[in-house]
Parts: sequence; structure tokens; C-alpha cells
Amino acid sequence: MGASTSEKLRRLLGLFCREDRLLILINADPDAMAGAMALKRLLWRRVSATTIASINTITRPDNLAMIRLLKLDVVPTKEVDQGQFTRYAIIDSQPSHNECFSDINFDIIIDHHPDTGAKAPFMDIRPHYGAVSTIMTQYLRASKINPSARLATALFYGIKTDTMNFQRKAIMEDVNAFQYLFRHINIHMAKKIEQAEITLDFLKYYRIALESKSVQKHRIHVHIGPVSNPDVCVSIADFFMKIHDIAWTFVSGIYKGRLIIIVRNDGIRKDAGKLLGQSLGQIGAAGGHKEMARAEIPLKNLEGIVQYQDRKALSRWIIRRLDERQ
Repeated sequence: MGASTSEKLRRLLGLFCREDRLLILINADPDAMAGAMALKRLLWRRVSATTIASINTITRPDNLAMIRLLKLDVVPTKEVDQGQFTRYAIIDSQPSHNECFSDINFDIIIDHHPDTGAKAPFMDIRPHYGAVSTIMTQYLRASKINPSARLATALFYGIKTDTMNFQRKAIMEDVNAFQYLFRHINIHMAKKIEQAEITLDFLKYYRIALESKSVQKHRIHVHIGPVSNPDVCVSIADFFMKIHDIAWTFVSGIYKGRLIIIVRNDGIRKDAGKLLGQSLGQIGAAGGHKEMARAEIPLKNLEGIVQYQDRKALSRWIIRRLDERQ
């Protein structure tokens, strides 16, 4: 039997002294930001300083609304001098998920994605959980900390997004945390964050996607080409999943010298993370959950494999590569 949340909390807090300066690194999305906020709250007055830094540029409308309305303090990693910190934590991710994490010796890893074999003095990886926000809510309750309305709203929204309103993987612990947090949230803030789904800049990419999509056997494939940010691909992949009789969506684009591929499915006897890992893991970072996954491949890795400057050729290559594994 695994350690209780109270025992894990005792070990977590035991890592720190008052002089420590903690850097929490995240790949920012609602669940990661909420989890980082919760860890910062747990260590309030236990360390001298805590900084939350994001490896990605935050551009998704709901993420920006969350930062603005909940007054989150998240800074880009490029603005952080990592040498100024004594402890390092990674929340809602693991070191192998992105090369930006690979050179850091983390003291803390807390995640709900499949275990990649990472090692750290403190680890809490629970792949069966729907959201890391659920794990962090359990830590807050074990600490007898009543979350502020801002923190509760962040965690509440983190669970909503990562479980897709409980339409994808979730367990009773997620439901219990969601019900507990509901008593503490600011419902008006939560509604404003959730309604911020799209920007005017995204609309031109929706037009490209609608005009160039390929539909085959309940699957939609579309390669958009260069995008202003990779969240465009996420937004369009989620949108296509709302279409009747569509079981898979594959949306790709090019951003800052990388091929971004976003996959969504209906979760019925499918595994998007495994599909991307097997299809593209040898040439880039690829993985995720059964219902949602992501791959990022440096374009230089595609040299000699496909003419990636040719949008149609690249689109056909992606379809073939993925279809081989389905």
C-alpha cells in the first residue's frame, strides 16, 4: 500500500528550510498553473521565496484570462536566473517531456501523466488521476489549509479542463476534489475564464483548417502550416471533436522551427499518447493521454525524411506516419 497523502506531505515539507528559494517550472496550462499556485501556498512562510516560471509562451485565451483574473504571477523561464535558487520543482510534467527541463536536477516531481522513470528526492506521480490539481487539493486538505477564492478557482478550473468536464479519464478523487473546491470558488471568475476560448487572430486559421481538412473513416486530418502560436492547433483539434461521427482529430502546424501535432479522440478503445509515441517518438518529443496527445518535432529532424517546406507533402507524410500505427 502506498503512503498516505499526510505522509507524503510530511516528506515534501521536510525537504525545505526557511532559507530555501524555490523555482517551480511548468509547461503552462490551467492545471499546471493551478498546481504551481497550490505548491507555493503549501510552502508559504516555509521558504524565503517561490517563483513560478513557464517554459512556454502563454497565449491561449483562457490561460491569459486565468492569469489576469486570478492575479497569477508566472514569469518566462528566460527571465529567471536558475542559479539563484536552492530547490527546483516540476508540476504537471516530467523532465523528459521537454528539453527545457532536461538540464535541471529536480527536487520535486508531481504529475498525473504516465511515469517516464524520472528520479527525484520527492516524487508523486499518479497516472490514474485526471488532474494534478486533484493531487494538490488533497495536499491542501491534509495541511488543513482552506484555499482562497483565487486558489480554489484555479484548482477547480484545472480539474475541469484536464478532465474535459469529466468527459475523459477521471476517478472519484477528482470528483471529490471538484466538489470540495466548489464551496470555495468565485463562480463569476470561473465562468469568465471558461468563456475565453478564442481570439480574433485564431479565426484565419479556422478558415484554413475548414478549407483544407481531410476526412477519412471518422478521422479529420489538417495541416495548417505556419501558425502564430501552437495553441491554434489545440483549439482547432478540440473544435473538430465536436463534429458528429468524428472519432479522431489530427491538427498540425509549424511554430518556431518545430512541427507541432495535436491529437484528440473520443477515448473509446484508443490511445493518442501511445500512437504519437510509437509514430514520432524517435524523431521528436511525443506523448500524452489516451484521449489527447501532442508531438513537437524540430524541422531539422525531418531533413531527408520529407519535404517539410511543401505543405501538402508534409500533410501526406503525417497522415501516412500516423495511419501506419492505427
